[in-house]
Amino acid sequence: MEFSIAPLKALSALRSDCLVVFLQQSAEGCGLVDAEAVDSLVAEAREDGDFTGALGNVHLSNRPRGLAARRLLLVGLGAAPSDARAWRKAADAAFGALKGRAAQHVHLAFGEAQQAFIDATVRAFGDFSYVYTATRKPDSEAACRVESVQLLVPSRQAAAARTRLQRAEALLAGMRLCRDVANLPGNHCTPAHLGKVAQDLGKRHKLKVEVLGRAEIERERMGALLAVAQGSQQPPRFIVLRYDGAPKKQAPHVLVGKGVTFDSGGISLKPGAEMDEMKFDMCGAASVLGAFEAVARLRPAINLVGLIPATENLPSGSAVKPGDVVTSRSGQTIEILNTDAEGRLILCDALNYAQRFKPASVVDIATLTGACVIALGHVNSGLFSPDDALADALLEAGRQAQDPCWRMPLGEEYAEGLRSRFADVANIAGRAAGSVTAACFLQRFTQEYRWAHLDIAGTAWKSGAQKGATGRPVPLLVHYLLAQEAGSSAHA
Repeated sequence: MEFSIAPLKALSALRSDCLVVFLQQSAEGCGLVDAEAVDSLVAEAREDGDFTGALGNVHLSNRPRGLAARRLLLVGLGAAPSDARAWRKAADAAFGALKGRAAQHVHLAFGEAQQAFIDATVRAFGDFSYVYTATRKPDSEAACRVESVQLLVPSRQAAAARTRLQRAEALLAGMRLCRDVANLPGNHCTPAHLGKVAQDLGKRHKLKVEVLGRAEIERERMGALLAVAQGSQQPPRFIVLRYDGAPKKQAPHVLVGKGVTFDSGGISLKPGAEMDEMKFDMCGAASVLGAFEAVARLRPAINLVGLIPATENLPSGSAVKPGDVVTSRSGQTIEILNTDAEGRLILCDALNYAQRFKPASVVDIATLTGACVIALGHVNSGLFSPDDALADALLEAGRQAQDPCWRMPLGEEYAEGLRSRFADVANIAGRAAGSVTAACFLQRFTQEYRWAHLDIAGTAWKSGAQKGATGRPVPLLVHYLLAQEAGSSAHA
């Protein structure tokens, strides 16, 4: 699907498969140039009770009189939209009305093209048009037929709108890469495949990419990652990506993504029901790749490092066992009480590795705990950080991106449950506050820098009829990183 910006001109002569006009609830007309025909149709639809202008309310007319467009779609905005959520709901409604119709070339019009209008439109049309085709043929009946979307904006706003569209399209490309990788089945998306995706990304955008194999991981003394990997015949990988958009002296931001390409639970085997969804246990890694795709397209003036520990977690004669003690890269020993708490094991080695970059901030992203799903459901990702400023920046990025997170607590009181008689720390505590104690475990390995943890177990994918990766939290991460560019410029 192609997006473009065009100056808003006379609507009556506009040739389009569908002209979509967004209207506020209280507006008598659309307030656009040469739109008398539109205003007349709006008045009739309101009089007949077919269109109220309420948020998400739609009315579709075929062959509207006085217009060259084949269809006219009216979309209600309710009261003056005050946030991105309202725009997104309106954009979702517009796409829903067009889905399945023979409308290949669509034009969207609104009097004042707010930034949220552009963001919401690209996200809505991009999300709904996404089709997974890597291991199946596309469903022609369900396929989106919209091929191009042109946003009509006032001439004075056209330049700014094109800049905003470029950003929205980059973000959409990042989300698509994230979804494409995360949706792959485990026999396709192995640790080696994740390494190849990273290398291909590096070639496309001239990024520095290094993929460490088992021997290099052993030399790095990543004993926790190797412990998880020892039950699988698929060799592990440790992936390092670098985007250098600022002077070397500027400290980089680091993203760390959990890359368990299939998680059976290991010897602490998961229940069989819905175990197929454990291919999504590398959504943290996929979101790092997606964020790099977007950042590489936008070229902000920041330095960025991505770290992805990648492995399977399987039961076998060589698999790590409950009660085993392993030594992490930091030198801390870990008693593995439950082999299904493997994500924190591979992350702790990556978080220790991050120290070498003397980072400005480190954010790890992981489908870490089912407890976070119980706590927050599928709306908010869980955010943990001892740094108030960093937590606030991520919360604001989530609000701006319509990719929300919710700050959860940390503290010594929670970490008490991780005490072990046989190692420096246990990898699990009790059932209570499971997402918090998991974050407390990670915090032990992050004392040298500003750190935050995003638990995306409830937001990274959907189950049921809509099963598939969501592309979250790529929008949150990209908004956060672009805000760091603005902050760096302000302090330069």
